Amino acid sequence: MSNSPHKITGKELLFAVMRHEETPLVPWVPFAGVHAGKLKGYSGREILTNGKKLLESLLMVNEVYDPDGQPIMFDLQVEAEILGCKLLWADAAPPSVASHPLEGKLEVPSYLPERTDGRLPLILDTMQRMKAAVGDKTALYGLVTGPFTLASHLRGTDIFLDSVDHVDFLNELQTYTTQVCLRMIDLYVDAGMDVIAVVDPLVSQVSPRHFKRFLHEHFAKVFAHIRERGVFSSFFVCGDATKNIEAMCQTAPDSISVDENISMATAKEITDRYNIALGGNIPLTTRMLLGTQQDNMKYVLDLLDTLSHRNLIIAPGCDMPYDVPIQNVIGVIQALREPEATRLALQNYTAAEVDLSSVNLPDYDNLPRPLVEVFTLDSDTCAACGYMLGAAKRAVAELEGKVDLVEYKFTLPQNVARVMKMGIQHLPSLYINGELKYSSIIPSNRELVEEIKKALHA
Repeated sequence: MSNSPHKITGKELLFAVMRHEETPLVPWVPFAGVHAGKLKGYSGREILTNGKKLLESLLMVNEVYDPDGQPIMFDLQVEAEILGCKLLWADAAPPSVASHPLEGKLEVPSYLPERTDGRLPLILDTMQRMKAAVGDKTALYGLVTGPFTLASHLRGTDIFLDSVDHVDFLNELQTYTTQVCLRMIDLYVDAGMDVIAVVDPLVSQVSPRHFKRFLHEHFAKVFAHIRERGVFSSFFVCGDATKNIEAMCQTAPDSISVDENISMATAKEITDRYNIALGGNIPLTTRMLLGTQQDNMKYVLDLLDTLSHRNLIIAPGCDMPYDVPIQNVIGVIQALREPEATRLALQNYTAAEVDLSSVNLPDYDNLPRPLVEVFTLDSDTCAACGYMLGAAKRAVAELEGKVDLVEYKFTLPQNVARVMKMGIQHLPSLYINGELKYSSIIPSNRELVEEIKKALHA
């Protein structure tokens, strides 16, 4: 690597960790999805729909952030768009799924994506161009949507009842979405990807029992296929998936990536037992977006000081927000590449205090009507958060104006303070009249409506 003190390339460093070898440094994988556009002055939508602008932005990420591994596109709606989901676009975030073709329908599609479908020509061309430009020094990641989240894109929140009401259908649907996943893997490996990351945020929203019964077979098949194709794999989950880390390990990926909802120490204790690499988990909002350069340096040093460096990859907890200050990412790189010099630079560092007095909580005992509060990382960019908010909207709409609903996105400083003042541990979470009802578990419509009705009749 051009700016790195070790003799091997970043790609070789990352590969060594994936092979569970001792390494001279901990590798760095910046998940710069839409944020890549910021480096070139392009919107998120521009780089997700324009191959020339995407390539320019990725090359700038490679130059400025000196990654050991780098994703080509961080967009979990690519497959959904091809399969008939309508998307809602934004300038500073990936698109979100706005329609679900199988909502209310017990039908299993059969169509598998072709390389000419949707945005695949743009993506595959960019993969090949990036491989030619930086593939000798940087490991390139192809991100595919996992079988469960893809099934939820097609089915909507109905999928959370299918495990009770339509078991056979749920299995058939995920067998199909697994085939879609395998097709995408083949396309991306053929385009030169070194690592296939299977990104499935909704894994954090189910129990270990549900995972073993409905998900294990499909994910195990996916990771076996990636292994057969001769590339490395990563199982990427968002939200508090602590309860499912062991079940994820049992599907045999080469690595697992987690976000700030999970303790790296707790997760690594499990992943080390299975000899699986662990990646994460610099907080996206409190550190990368809203923190200082020193905050980011300190967080990375703390990870390095508390975790074994074997089987470890440092990365943002998920797709970096568009407006992350460039200097904060530079601080991360400095802490990783020059930890002792960074330690000296932080001798007089003191973390800023969050002003909790600026937050006024509702008078929950004297509300005119029940209040549903959904606390999210950002429902526009976090799939699990989007489905939690969607479940709340659907339930509240069913009760026809008898209930109030508000979302608090963790991307805003005042909402960070609110989350801290309420003592919220994990996102997404749903509260009714100030009382926690669901934390990292998305309720079915039937269940949530019943909970809200209890508040109506209290």
